Amino acid sequence: MKYFEVDFYIHASEVLLQDACDLLSAMAGEVGFETFEETETGLKGYVQQSLFDEHALKEVLTAFPFEDVAVTYTVKEADNQDWNAQWEQEGFEPIVVRRYGDEMEKGPVVIIHDGRHLPADISSSISDDFSPITIEIDAHLAFGTGTHETTRMMVSSLLEMDLEGKTVLDCGCGTGILGITALKYGARHCVGYDIDEWSAENARHNAIINGVEEQYTALLGDASVLKEVNESFDVVMANINRNILLNDMSIFRNKMKPGGHLLLSGFYQQDVPMLLDKAASLDLKPIGQKQEGDWTCLRFQF
Repeated sequence: MKYFEVDFYIHASEVLLQDACDLLSAMAGEVGFETFEETETGLKGYVQQSLFDEHALKEVLTAFPFEDVAVTYTVKEADNQDWNAQWEQEGFEPIVVRRYGDEMEKGPVVIIHDGRHLPADISSSISDDFSPITIEIDAHLAFGTGTHETTRMMVSSLLEMDLEGKTVLDCGCGTGILGITALKYGARHCVGYDIDEWSAENARHNAIINGVEEQYTALLGDASVLKEVNESFDVVMANINRNILLNDMSIFRNKMKPGGHLLLSGFYQQDVPMLLDKAASLDLKPIGQKQEGDWTCLRFQF
């Protein structure tokens, strides 16, 4: 799959630069961009060549809401390599996720690590009442290590649920971290799909190294691939940008069992009203909401 690399130059004061970066990544995500990295002058964004709509991008930049900020950009074909290579080489420190509101030694715990920075010291400090769920993630060209707020909120939401024996659908699975978490927390089977071929392969790889490959199915494609899945699910989850969620929510709803749960993240607090309206039109009842910074996670029940 070929990508364009778009170098965004953000002309802004130092005070506004970080906010402008955050807002730009959200707005560009709405027109197909999948991955970003910060630079000294702004952002680099990556978008599949087949999905790149320069007219839509220009409209987004024209509507940029900061009066004292200007954004220019250049486009080139991305090298066919892992633009997260340096990050992957360095890895990340173990990440601990708990249910919201749990104290340090109460409730189930997920520890996400990269296989090199091992979580032994953290594990030994957790109460004996709960064996920590350890998940190794080897990320290659895929989103989802637990370092992002949306991933942590989704994992925390899974820990609030009774997943024993349940079936799970992970829409836009990235590294497979959410489905793997669900399986290691008691779910029986997970189907994940992603439009990015590297992500689908990476999810399969991570299922293997976590010992859940027999329970995990990774598919390549967008939501239309679910036409091939003759199964309904107890839990459907999607950590994707707002526009895709709005477009695909009816498909998610059609794959839910009665009484099933839908977990959504990947959007900002300001996007919540339109997502709630869309869910209401599908008879989905909101039963939970989390927020970290400007990012939000919603939970619905059918």
